[in-house]
Amino acid sequence: MKIRSVKMREAHTQKNGRVSFCSVVWDQKAEHLVTASSSDASLSIHNPLLPSAAPKILRHHRDGVTALALSPNSTCLASGSVDHSVKLYKFPGGEFETNITRFTLPIRSLAFNKKGSMLAAAGDDEGIKLINTVDGSIARVLKGHKGPVTGVAFDPNGEYLASLDSNGTVIIWELHSGRSLHNLKGIAPDTGLDFSTMNVLCWSPDGETLAVPGLRNDVVMYDRDTAEKLFTLRGDHNQPICFLCWSPNGKYMATSGLDKQILIWDVDRKQDIDRQKFDERVCCMHWKPIGNALAVIDVKGKYGLWDNVIPSSMKSPTEDIPLQGKNNNGLLLFDEEDQDNSVSGSLSDLGENSNGEFEPPTSRKRLRKHSLSEENLDEYEEEGIDLYPKVESHKKKNRSVKENLDNGNVVFTSPMVTSKTKMQEAFQSGATPVQPGKKRFLCYNMLGSITTLDHDGYSHIEIDFHDTGSSPRVPSMTDHFGFTMAALNENGSVFANPCKGEKNMSTLMYRPFSTWASNSEWSMRLEGEEVKAVALGASWVAAVTSFNYLRIFTEGGMQRHVISLDGPVVTASGFKDNLALVTHASDCLSSNDQVLEFRLFNIPQGTQSLRGRLPITPGSSLCWFGFSEEGQLCSYDSQGVLRLYTSQFGGSWFPVFSAIKEKKSDENYWMVGLNSNKLVCVVCKKPESFPQVMPKPILTLKDLSFPLATSDLGSEALENEFMMNNMHLFEIQKKMEEMENAGLDVSLLDDDAFNLEAAQDRCILRLIASCCNSDKLVRATELVKLLSLEKSMKGAIKLVTTLKLPNLAEKFNSILEERLLREDKKTTETSLKENSSAPITSDSLPSGSKTSMPTETSKAHTVFSSKLSAPSFIKKNKTQDSITDGMSKTAMANESANVEQTGGGETSDKKGKEKMQAPQSHGTFIKSDPSLATAKRPSNPFLKASIK
Repeated sequence: MKIRSVKMREAHTQKNGRVSFCSVVWDQKAEHLVTASSSDASLSIHNPLLPSAAPKILRHHRDGVTALALSPNSTCLASGSVDHSVKLYKFPGGEFETNITRFTLPIRSLAFNKKGSMLAAAGDDEGIKLINTVDGSIARVLKGHKGPVTGVAFDPNGEYLASLDSNGTVIIWELHSGRSLHNLKGIAPDTGLDFSTMNVLCWSPDGETLAVPGLRNDVVMYDRDTAEKLFTLRGDHNQPICFLCWSPNGKYMATSGLDKQILIWDVDRKQDIDRQKFDERVCCMHWKPIGNALAVIDVKGKYGLWDNVIPSSMKSPTEDIPLQGKNNNGLLLFDEEDQDNSVSGSLSDLGENSNGEFEPPTSRKRLRKHSLSEENLDEYEEEGIDLYPKVESHKKKNRSVKENLDNGNVVFTSPMVTSKTKMQEAFQSGATPVQPGKKRFLCYNMLGSITTLDHDGYSHIEIDFHDTGSSPRVPSMTDHFGFTMAALNENGSVFANPCKGEKNMSTLMYRPFSTWASNSEWSMRLEGEEVKAVALGASWVAAVTSFNYLRIFTEGGMQRHVISLDGPVVTASGFKDNLALVTHASDCLSSNDQVLEFRLFNIPQGTQSLRGRLPITPGSSLCWFGFSEEGQLCSYDSQGVLRLYTSQFGGSWFPVFSAIKEKKSDENYWMVGLNSNKLVCVVCKKPESFPQVMPKPILTLKDLSFPLATSDLGSEALENEFMMNNMHLFEIQKKMEEMENAGLDVSLLDDDAFNLEAAQDRCILRLIASCCNSDKLVRATELVKLLSLEKSMKGAIKLVTTLKLPNLAEKFNSILEERLLREDKKTTETSLKENSSAPITSDSLPSGSKTSMPTETSKAHTVFSSKLSAPSFIKKNKTQDSITDGMSKTAMANESANVEQTGGGETSDKKGKEKMQAPQSHGTFIKSDPSLATAKRPSNPFLKASIK
């Protein structure tokens, strides 16, 4: 066999002549070659067409670069280093993008999946991080190795990840569930602490075979599904293999050994077809994606190109490259959409379809399985050497299923067939996703915002308030924990991060804004327990964890309560004494709808105020959950529906806003908060669904509106106003009732309720006018019964009289008389009860008073009846004038005349004087007489009936 020499060029200088692990990788179009060395902190991008030209140098690491990976579309370059960091660059420009993650020890291996949406990173800390390259989030950490992980490789079909450590143990992981399917101990050489040689492994391009360096200076092939040994490649290597790689079409393999030679193998024939001797050990190789060449680099940092690796008489290494997603029969295992979903997008999708149910036969076993290299298997058996543990087939049941399939006897219930929807992951309201190299919001609410920007291994956090005049100025802080969630209120802020580090710790930290004591900031560590959501209240801090624990801390850091929840948390929010949680009540329904439950706790009292199902739009997910400025619970889902919790109907959620009816086709609304009648949001132009920190988001106010049907009156705005007023009035009256029962002052709420009743009456009068104009007289009659004030009812009578509807005016008048009689009867019953509680005997009266007592009682009763709603009108005289357009003066004059007529005997002049003084004397009379307290302000009978 003719021996040819490969010209080597120096790419990285080794200090003191030491050997180092060096890396080399081609881009997709074979236009660039990237090299790195564990003794050099820089990366070099070479032009293979101009080898004499100076390479582009990237200097961003602080120590040697130990791993390289290029995304399949060659737009993103990843590098891992002894400095514990993984960095991303734009390619081929080389612009630095971000630090995507950090480890506690040096990085040893990196790998992108076939779609470039996942990056696996591993190193000396024995864990493997699966990172979402879209937002930089860590989807999962795989633990199982007992030594430094030196090799990771994604299965081209997107189902498995294979990893190899320095002890020679191979683990095959299932990506969907994160489970370890096969653990093959000691099947590869033990490289110890020599990191100039690292164990590697590699999947065949069709994803059927996993190649691992063997213990006999050979390469051992394992089946993708069962991990059973298929065959070996044994040739002229006289020392262990330190690197191997498949050709693009999977027909050939290149292996490099500690014996300083490279062998080229014809895999189907299982024999070497060429070899090359080198002066130093070759530690990394990469087949040229286009053409017949192999890039190599040795432990001294010199690289070269081996051209025409495969003889021209044989098939080119880039000919007939296999397609992923097909089995040997050419049948698609997934349709195009499913295939994309299985390997692309966010890593948060990992974990789907891992419920342990039967999976359809995804095994790519070839028909030649039973005839593969029997001579190799017999060879090991004859020598009596058991180098490869016998592994029970992970999917042997697929064989029997396949046989049944041929007979038509199997009905699948697999997730691959039903495509079961995953339960929504936990989120923090007001937070935006991670964007590499950009600031993002950890929290954004009606009070202010918390932003973070990732730097080299740490983050910079800033807290800003919308009202800078009245809010404290909070200095920025350096975050060494990598916080991913936060909550903010007037008193302080709380931060938390996911599990990280060797001990898999999650950190919770509270930072008060002002305190009388020094060192008031505190933090808690949770080992193996990850914080999923945080919330703040008036004097407490809450964290919900992956163990479904609700942990309550005082403002000073004392651990107060630990409560077990009955479902995984979705989100949490705090308001004064109240903490609201949303959890999963069960798995998703067959209709793919989320099943969520909300709970409301009063933390100081240690009570649960509310609990029930949280309604969301079918097919949607929860996007925001919290409290209005008035303290009402509210939720916002991905379909743009805002719901408000009200006590009406035993506790119900009212839909008070729908983005579908409101928004333009090119807009998305990002929820911030709401007050009594306005939704506060940030309008984002599609396709953006959340705002950037810069430029500063602009808050937009949107009117709340029920999703009403199109009315035959054409007065949807008035009907919406009526329903809104009714909902708010009910809540105010409910709160007043609770405060009165607790013995608290309700005067402020009483004023609010009166103003709202007056506004509601004006709205009803306009609706009555619309009904009369549309000849909906029955509806007008229903509306007049809902008026709260007597003068509003008189105004309605005047209105229909003006519209020349005498029958309706008569109907309204009879309704008014019935109400006056009911109020009169109620007042009489109240007076009798008061008199019976303090009886006065005739013997205790003066002689002249015995005969006059009934007359006085009758007179007083007559005076009050004629002034049924007077306290309300006097209290808010200007408001009533605006309702009835000046009718108040006429009504007051008529009532004064009636008072004079009811006077009799020796007291008539006195009564007349009292009534002529009008507002002040009558208001004083009402307040001083406890027997008339119930008539202080007439309330809406419709609302009272609802409360009962």
